[in-house]
Amino acid sequence: MEVTVNVNGTDHTADVEPRKLLVDHIRTVVGLTGTHIGCDTTSCGVCTVLLDGAPVKSCTVLAVQADGRSVTTVEGLKSGGELHPVQTAFSDEHGLQCGFCTPAMMLVGAALLEQNPDPSDEEIRWAISGNLCRCTGYMNIVKSIRAAAEAKATAAAGADS
Repeated sequence: MEVTVNVNGTDHTADVEPRKLLVDHIRTVVGLTGTHIGCDTTSCGVCTVLLDGAPVKSCTVLAVQADGRSVTTVEGLKSGGELHPVQTAFSDEHGLQCGFCTPAMMLVGAALLEQNPDPSDEEIRWAISGNLCRCTGYMNIVKSIRAAAEAKATAAAGADS
């Protein structure tokens, strides 16, 4: 089947088998490897991308289901040569260890901040609860998302003045 998926603002048209997973499509057809493959059963969440702005586990979404839709990967968080506040905060606050879950955590954090610009630690923990990190106790991940929220608020306040 021919599908056109907008990935990070660029349309990608390809013939795909109806059974091809979105994660495989992103990695093999589009050529972006920031979306990782972990469990293939939605258990770990490392394959999370934003589909029309909402986090989804791309190991259980078919590429044909994304036809005509917008997908954001971790590579797409960067805008105009500038890192997204979540990306900067993960670096500054040590919100990563091995980095395997980091792209998914960043995307979930970015989506959360779009919906709730000032989340509590409990709301952050709930948002990332579908994404497993085997290296940390999640403290620095939560701290990173909170720092990104503060950076976005500071930037917005500066823009308003």
